[in-house]
Amino acid sequence: MSEYQELRAIEARYARRAAQPGLQDRYSPLRPEVNRLLQERQRALVRWLAARYPQGVADLRLLEVGCGAGGNLLELLQLGFAPGHLAGAELLPERLALARPRLPAALSLHAGDACALPLNPASLDLVLTSTVFSSILDAGLQQRLAQAIRGWLKPGGALICYDFVVDNPRNPDVRGLRLRRLRELFPDAELRSQRVTLAPPLARGLCRVHPALYGLANALPWLRTHRLSFLVKPETSA
Repeated sequence: MSEYQELRAIEARYARRAAQPGLQDRYSPLRPEVNRLLQERQRALVRWLAARYPQGVADLRLLEVGCGAGGNLLELLQLGFAPGHLAGAELLPERLALARPRLPAALSLHAGDACALPLNPASLDLVLTSTVFSSILDAGLQQRLAQAIRGWLKPGGALICYDFVVDNPRNPDVRGLRLRRLRELFPDAELRSQRVTLAPPLARGLCRVHPALYGLANALPWLRTHRLSFLVKPETSA
């Protein structure tokens, strides 16, 4: 499959997914398991940002690839990122249409293939991807996106990658992003990674019984299905 065909296939996969009944409710932050997932991920992100940027994040330039309806960008604004230094890229125009009214006008949004964005080399401090690489089934397109991200980042800049690491037998449209594959895509990066997110089907079942069960089960790392990874570009290149 060509990279162009893979992009069209991704659009088709998400269209099928969006048509599933009850999907929007399943990921609502008002659900107790979703709320706990988001809080856990945010705590891990805040710890890393605070340690790496003790002066704050207002001056950092960040692009989110696959920004969807803008939920992560709203979170970053709350953490102190400046609207004019944030940008989002989204392949699906209907998702971008949802994001625009939710976000400040100074925050740039780009439609289409993120790899084709007219960004200057070494112009970004951070790039964020959230379940993006697992949605790309073509190895060549994964590699092209990784190459673009490496080019956009300044020396010492970092990719923040949140993705799941196990295959979902109920969803053939995605593939778990193994740590080994992440190292292949960013071979020269300094990598820090941690398991987060209780397996969603388990989390939903437990929270139906009692929300407190989420924390008890999540204390077992092998029940967590996702990784939050920080990949720092070398300060100097060989």
